[in-house]
Amino acid sequence: MALCAAPVPAAAETTIDAPASVATFRGVHFTGWAAGSTKARRRFAQAMKTGGFNAVVIALKDYDGHVFVRDVPLAMKTKAFTNAIPDLPLAVKDFEDLGIYTVARIAIFKDDHLARARPDLAVHFPDGRIWTNDKGTAWVDPYQKEVWEYTLDIASRAAVAGFDEIQFDYIRFPSDGKTRQCRYSRADHSPATAAAVLREFLILAGQRLKPLGVKISIDTFGMTTSDDSGMGIGQTMEQMADLVDFISPMMYPSHYGRGEYGLKYPNRAPYETIHYGTRDALRRLGPRASSMRPYLQDFSMGVKYTPAHVRAQILAAEEQGVRGWILWNAQNNYSWSAIQAGPAVKLPPEPPKAPRKPKPAKPSEPSPKPQPKAEPEAFEMPVEKP
Repeated sequence: MALCAAPVPAAAETTIDAPASVATFRGVHFTGWAAGSTKARRRFAQAMKTGGFNAVVIALKDYDGHVFVRDVPLAMKTKAFTNAIPDLPLAVKDFEDLGIYTVARIAIFKDDHLARARPDLAVHFPDGRIWTNDKGTAWVDPYQKEVWEYTLDIASRAAVAGFDEIQFDYIRFPSDGKTRQCRYSRADHSPATAAAVLREFLILAGQRLKPLGVKISIDTFGMTTSDDSGMGIGQTMEQMADLVDFISPMMYPSHYGRGEYGLKYPNRAPYETIHYGTRDALRRLGPRASSMRPYLQDFSMGVKYTPAHVRAQILAAEEQGVRGWILWNAQNNYSWSAIQAGPAVKLPPEPPKAPRKPKPAKPSEPSPKPQPKAEPEAFEMPVEKP
């Protein structure tokens, strides 16, 4: 069971109105489609302020490849641009008028649209077909400099629109598929070249974006906090953290395998899972420990998560001195009470599930009504094991 220890130390407590740059960064992710609605984002911003949150991460490009930033030449040419946020500067202003720090999230190398529109930029199978993962999603080749330029073109326009920070997601090589069959434009691809090329991109990003006055952050696979091998995706925390302002491992307990950290079910032990992952990250980051700003789980997957589950994760991070975190929910349905809920108590055990009895077949059962498609979740999937 997940036990939440004592209250957060006084050093980790801040006033709600303190700027995110000097206070605990209390962030939430906001979908690009929702951000395009003036009414929705202003309601969302007010809920954030009332709940004690001071930072928002807005998706400007997700792994499906849709881009919500105008006038990016390659996005226009490949028809990746979608007018989901008609007035991006106004969207930023609505949050910043309430003192909310703004972050633009841009997915890079997991880009199904660009890979199919420009096969020359895609990762391929040995026979030349476009490589896809287990869910049929294509990736672009991290060695392709044109992909870098495309990403920085989007990022620079986001900076001009007023964002405080640019956050790069899927800054890694493919996973969750037949990765041994991936073929890249660089024939000597190896774990070393993979790690090196991600660093090269971040160096270039710093050169291009820092003069525009924005901070730079990256998202990483959750287990990079404890695994220093690069995990076959090129992500080594120490080698990337020194090139960015913040690093956000996606530490969703539902995405840790059984037995990780000695926990039978990490998803049912949110406090312990985040505690151990944070502990390892801080040890490895050393003098760069202040750059640690994890994504935490505010959604249900296998276990129904409540504000207590969310609070447990927050405490596990803040008790170790972490001064920033971001909650993720693909539908923007957040546990706004998680901050004020007070120290979480021992979480109740999950009730045992009775075995399901097979239902008799109904030959004329009507088909369910189609549901509206939600924005894809930026989940980090398990890496293929050798």
